[in-house]
Amino acid sequence: MAMSKIIVDIETVGFDFESFDEKSQKYLLKFSETEEEQEDAKKRLALYPFTGEIVSIGMLNPETMKGMVLFQNKGSKQESFEEGGVIYKSGSEKEILKEFWDILKTYNQIVTFNGRGFDAPFLMLRSAMHKITPSKNLMGYRYDYKTHCDLLEQLTFYGAVRKFNMDFYAKAFGVKSSKDDGVDGSMVGKMYQQGKCAEIAKYCARDLLTTKGLFEYWEKYLRF
Repeated sequence: MAMSKIIVDIETVGFDFESFDEKSQKYLLKFSETEEEQEDAKKRLALYPFTGEIVSIGMLNPETMKGMVLFQNKGSKQESFEEGGVIYKSGSEKEILKEFWDILKTYNQIVTFNGRGFDAPFLMLRSAMHKITPSKNLMGYRYDYKTHCDLLEQLTFYGAVRKFNMDFYAKAFGVKSSKDDGVDGSMVGKMYQQGKCAEIAKYCARDLLTTKGLFEYWEKYLRF
C-alpha cells in the first residue's frame, strides 16, 4: 500500500567552468559583459541541470519523521549512518538518483519548496542524462497539490503575490529555519570542494525540517 506524503529537497553544485569547451564557455558568458558578471554567471552554474549536478537528495516522511539523505562523497564511498531518525547514505549521482526514484514510487504526495521551479526539473533532467526513467512525473498538473505540493506555489497563490525565500517564510511563520545554523545554498559548492559532503547532507536534512514546518502551517491555516 502506498504511503501518503514525502518531503523532498536537493542540493546542487556547478561543474568546473573549465570543463566546458570553448564554444560552450562563450555561450554561457554570452550576456556577461564585466568580470563581475562573468564570475556571477559561473556561480550560477549550480542552478541548471545541464551545467551542474545533484550532490544531495533529502527525503522525509512528515508523519513518521523518518527520512533518508542520499549524497555524493566526491567519488569515495562512506559508511551509511543514522542521525535523528534520518539515514545518510553515499553514492555516485547515478546511484543516488536510482535509489531516490525507487523510494519515491511508494508515496502519493510529494512536498517541496520551489520544487516545480527547481528540484523537480533538476531531478528529472539529471536522471534522463544518466538514462534513468523517473518513477513519477514531478511536473504534472500545476494546480494538483495533492500530487505535488510546492509550498512556494501555495504561499504565493500560484504567483499572485510576491515570492520570498524559504528562510524569510520560516521567520514570518515562526518556523525554525535551516539557515539559522550558518549554512545556506550559496555555500554548498565551496563545501563540496572542501570535501564537506556529510555536512551538506545534514544541511539538506535541516531544509527538510523547515519545509515540514511550513507544510504543517499551510495545512492548518491555508489549505482549502
